[in-house]
Amino acid sequence: MKKTSLSLILLISLTLACGSSTPQAEVSPQTPPTPVPPTQALPALTKLDLPAGYGADGGWFEIYFTNPQSSLASQKTGGIDQPLVEAIDAAKLTVDVAAYSFSLNSIRNALIRAHDRGVQVRMVMESENMERADPQRLKDAGIPILGDRREGLMHDKFVVIDGSEVWVGGMNYTDSGAYEDNNVMMRIRSVKMAENYTTEFEEMFVDDLFGDNVRAETPNPRVTMDGTPVDVYFSPDDGVRAILLDVLAEAQESIYFMAFSFTSDELGDVLLERAESGVTVAGVMDEDQVKSNQGTEYDAFQQAGLDVYIDGNPGQMHHKIMIVDESIVIVGSYNFTNSAETRNDENLLVIYNEKIASLFLEEFKRVYEQAK
Repeated sequence: MKKTSLSLILLISLTLACGSSTPQAEVSPQTPPTPVPPTQALPALTKLDLPAGYGADGGWFEIYFTNPQSSLASQKTGGIDQPLVEAIDAAKLTVDVAAYSFSLNSIRNALIRAHDRGVQVRMVMESENMERADPQRLKDAGIPILGDRREGLMHDKFVVIDGSEVWVGGMNYTDSGAYEDNNVMMRIRSVKMAENYTTEFEEMFVDDLFGDNVRAETPNPRVTMDGTPVDVYFSPDDGVRAILLDVLAEAQESIYFMAFSFTSDELGDVLLERAESGVTVAGVMDEDQVKSNQGTEYDAFQQAGLDVYIDGNPGQMHHKIMIVDESIVIVGSYNFTNSAETRNDENLLVIYNEKIASLFLEEFKRVYEQAK
């Protein structure tokens, strides 16, 4: 089988330029157009130094990865929660939070400060996690929190600030999420992207529609920022699995993935098919999930001889990320499972940009090397 040498990806070195680009006009047709190759209008990247994390600024976006191996991680300080705290502290009008779980004191205190200075703060949560101390502190401070009260999970993890920026990714707003687990959080400065997430938030908070009681009405399914197309999907509203199958089936060179939970036979089958066709497929999966999941795809990947490993992090390898042909990034709260597809409230981005993909490849390199 012809494969691209995996050592090439493991030797990726990211050249970071000073300064950042200014976002150009955004484009957002009502119906997502056919996926296009990555644009040549790529952003300059500026490294963001975090004591207990990794970050990069591309102008209209910032990307943050946790660093559980940092010596400061055990002290629960200097992590990727700090930039979000600063953004909440700068909020002037509104902060909307969708949180599966919530225990970060830094974020809790920032939300209370925002509420106390007159910012409208609202939250939706997974009901099973609402009785913990930090959600109760928010409620005691007067911040309204609505639980999903459904069998499926309110599994989103996003924050919309002032209708102009979104913080989104796979990180739960918990101590372990920010300091023990492998996680990502992305800041997107875009009114149209914020409109998408506000619409989804208010479907839950205002209309009390959760899980498979859905209304598919994302106002801007594709938003193009600084030349970069970004497609946004919500589950179960948008039939995310079919979209992922289409993107993965078009892979020509490589698919690298980091999967907390991977039990979808359909997604597993397309990876096996692409590998059989000569595409390099490699990945890392969370150890506890591999051992506990019924129908994990890990066994099929191993039997096929793919370079797929159990993670080496004592915490959780919590990513839900795929990188296609080193140019397309799939990222969000959506685990590669049937529950994510049919029952849970989830969100997912498909980003077409080689430089953004290079940041995720750097994270794959860190996680993959620790797994091996």
